[in-house]
This record gives sequence, structure tokens and C-alpha cells, in this order.
Amino acid sequence: MKRMTRTLVLVLAMSTFTGCSNMSTRDKNTAIGAAIGGVAGSVLTGGSTSGTIGGAAVGGVIGHQIKR
Repeated sequence: MKRMTRTLVLVLAMSTFTGCSNMSTRDKNTAIGAAIGGVAGSVLTGGSTSGTIGGAAVGGVIGHQIKR
């Protein structure tokens, strides 16, 4: 059972990494900002759904505005 779980996690990780390979820098910044904002919103509001969604929205906007 552990081997099957490990294989499944590896396949999902590889799918995630290849899904982002053709994203522009701005798209990557938006996704990273949304992820960080969602985690921060969840932590700051004690796991509230609206806090998580709000944090992800704000983080996505901020990530989209960052230029490299």
C-alpha cells in the first residue's frame, strides 16, 4: 500500500510541474501569489473559508502586478 501511495504522489507531482511549464512569468507570479495569499488568509482567520478565498484573491492580484 505504501508503494502505491508513493507512486500516486509522484505521478501527481510530475503532472503539477509539467502543467506549469508553458506559463508566462506573470502567470506563475499570479499562481504563487494566490497560493501564498490563501495560506496566509487561512492562518490569519483561523481556517475561515472566506478568509482563505479573500487571501487567495488578494495574493493573486498582488502576484499579477509584480514585474520581473
